[in-house]
Amino acid sequence: MSLPNKDEIKGKFDQVKGEIKEKAGHAFNDPDLESEGTTDRAGGEIREGFGTARRKVGDAFEDIGDAVRK
Repeated sequence: MSLPNKDEIKGKFDQVKGEIKEKAGHAFNDPDLESEGTTDRAGGEIREGFGTARRKVGDAFEDIGDAVRK
């Protein structure tokens, strides 16, 4: 298994940022902030998923390359 790429890391960061905004919006009764947090969190999940898929494709190509070299 390879290390997470920048999209996975940024996606996780956006998810955490979104959760914080959601909770702050709920605590301060600010629906706009809460909605912004939901959007950030969802975008982070998508970006992390894209990064994971990209990493898995790269790992598969490496495995194919290793098999061909043998």
